[in-house]
Amino acid sequence: MLRRRSAQHNAGLRERSAEDCAVRGYATDDNLLRLLSFNIQVGISTQRYHHYLTRSWQHLLPHSGRADNLQRIGRLLGDFDLVALQEVDGGSLRSGYVNQVEHLAQLGDFPYWYQQLNRNLGRFAQHSNGLLSRLRPTLLEDHPLPGPPGRGAILLRLGEGEEALVVVVMHLSLGARTRSRQLAYIRELIGGYKHQVLMGDMNTHANDLLEHSPLRDLGLVAPQIEATFPSWRPQRCLDHILLSSQLTLERVAVLAQPISDHLPVAVDIRLPGTLGQDRLLVPINPSDEAVP
Repeated sequence: MLRRRSAQHNAGLRERSAEDCAVRGYATDDNLLRLLSFNIQVGISTQRYHHYLTRSWQHLLPHSGRADNLQRIGRLLGDFDLVALQEVDGGSLRSGYVNQVEHLAQLGDFPYWYQQLNRNLGRFAQHSNGLLSRLRPTLLEDHPLPGPPGRGAILLRLGEGEEALVVVVMHLSLGARTRSRQLAYIRELIGGYKHQVLMGDMNTHANDLLEHSPLRDLGLVAPQIEATFPSWRPQRCLDHILLSSQLTLERVAVLAQPISDHLPVAVDIRLPGTLGQDRLLVPINPSDEAVP
């Protein structure tokens, strides 16, 4: 299990060995970065509101259908380069002691993965955020967010200098006041970067984030405003991938994949500057070097 470190230090990104990563090719366009954000509800399938009651026991106990659901999620993730996961279990009774972040990295053939443990309920639950990447980061930070314990953000940087790209994965609070404090904290993290991507379940709509939150002065863009929740009859847009205006958007979609109670959000962007030419994408056989 990964250990949380303070925000001032690189967190320990896990790298899978070359033998564990299948030989496969990716998009020939090295400047294209395919992003996905998905709240997977610890692998629980929910298709109706009453399932929150009738299937609530699955938040505490293992269920045979969870493995099949994770297989479906893994097949979906394989089409992307950088994935933000919310509501993943780090390996407890309810998940059959399977670290779902690591398991999905294996299923999707991601060479790099990181689990951020936010609520440690021992053997009963390891409530986490997750990050999966085909790109080797130059920096990874684990940040507990303001408010009651249990919310966090993962900061990933690709490249160096003015053209570096910063990506923040988050799952924000339900309460507006606490959420505002959390966004103010994230605003401080990313303020020095020209190229910014914010991904996650933000528990509010895009207009609130862009016009009324501490992010409002950044000039961010919300390319997707389609509803993502609940997955069986979407009515609210809670899941977002926000971009700085300098980034080039190629594609945006809310995927019709009602695997969880949230729908996944997909965005394709162009890597800024020379990041694509610098071959940040891992080779077909990634090395076994330790990631800082």
